[in-house]
Amino acid sequence: MRIKNLIGMNVVDTNAKVVGKIEDVDFDQHTGKIQGLVVSHKNNIISNKEIIVSYNDIENLGDYVLLNIAIDLEGR
Repeated sequence: MRIKNLIGMNVVDTNAKVVGKIEDVDFDQHTGKIQGLVVSHKNNIISNKEIIVSYNDIENLGDYVLLNIAIDLEGR
């Protein structure tokens, strides 16, 4: 899968909640490996929060990104 296909994908946690959409991908400059995803979560019409998801927290990639953790959107 190409990075351009990841941008804009929905991210879903283990509670089947849509956490947000992938906004960017974080790479290790030395190895070129993906370290994590930057997920944009809309709080309301005006504000967004960025959530950094570690590569190790990704369970599966398909029509959406499935995480193997629950994200607490209230505490973030």
